[in-house]
Amino acid sequence: MMNHLDPSKKHDFIWLFDCTNGNPNGDPDADNTPRTDLQTGHGLVTDACLKRKIRNFVTLASDQRIFVSEGAILNQAIDEAVSAKGLTVDSKKKRLTNPKDVAAARDWMCENFYDIRMFGAVLSTGKNAGQVRGAVQLTFGESLDPVLPMNLSITRCAATDTNEQGKENKTMGRKNIIPYGLYKAHGFYCPQFAKQTGVTEADLALFWQALVKCFEFDRSSARGMMATRGVWVFSHESALGNYPTHKLFELLRMENRTPEKPPRVYSDYDVRIVGDIPENVALQKLD
Repeated sequence: MMNHLDPSKKHDFIWLFDCTNGNPNGDPDADNTPRTDLQTGHGLVTDACLKRKIRNFVTLASDQRIFVSEGAILNQAIDEAVSAKGLTVDSKKKRLTNPKDVAAARDWMCENFYDIRMFGAVLSTGKNAGQVRGAVQLTFGESLDPVLPMNLSITRCAATDTNEQGKENKTMGRKNIIPYGLYKAHGFYCPQFAKQTGVTEADLALFWQALVKCFEFDRSSARGMMATRGVWVFSHESALGNYPTHKLFELLRMENRTPEKPPRVYSDYDVRIVGDIPENVALQKLD
C-alpha cells in the first residue's frame, strides 16, 4: 500500500489550485464579488466551497451517497437511519434519547454517507443521530498574491418580450472575475477520527482523486478556468505524526518569479520543495 492511501496513518496536505478570468468563490453578501482579505487583498475560497466541489465529484465518480447534497432534506436521512436500525423514538420528545440508540443511528449514517465519514456532520436535528467529527479538515484557500476583483458589464442582444423589441442594450448584467489567482489550502487527515467513522482505503483514494479532478467537472462561465496544480501529501509513519505539520508545510516554497508585475499564469511561480523530508515521513505529489 502506498503511504498516502493508508487510512491508519496521519496525512497532512497542501492543495494548490488556480483561477483564470473567473470567480472562484463569490460572496453573496457583497454582490457575489470574489472573496478577499480586506487587509491584504489576497483572494479567499471557503472550506465549504471546496468541500462542495469534492462532494460533487464523488457523486459523479462513484455510487457513494452524499448527505449534504443539492436539494436534500437532511432530517429524512436521519429518519432513514432510525427506521433501518429499528430504533425507538421517545414519544414525547419525538427523537432518540437513549445514548445507545443515538450511537447506532450515528454509526449507520457514517456507514452510508461518504461525506459524513470524511467531513463529519451535525446530526442532532430531527430524530437525533448525534454529531460526527470527520477524518478530514480543510482550511480556507488563500491566494499567494493579492487578486484584482473586476466587475464587468455584459449585455444580451435578444429581447425578453415584445415590449423590449427594437430597443438598444435590451438587457444589462454584471460579471465578477479576477484575472488570475493561485490559491493554497491546507488539509489534515486524522486516523483516529477515521477509525471512528469507518474510513476505508477506497474512501481515501477517492478523496485524493477528487482533489486532483474536481475542477474538471465544475465548469461554468462564472468559474473561468480553474485547475488543480498539485496536491502535496505528507504521510507520517505514526498515527500520531512524526513531525510538526506547520514545519512540513514550510518545505513547499512558492515564489513569484516576476514580483515586479502581477502574476497571470501558473508558470509565473516557482513551486518546489526546499530541504529534506524528515525521517518517517513520506511525500507524495498528486497532479
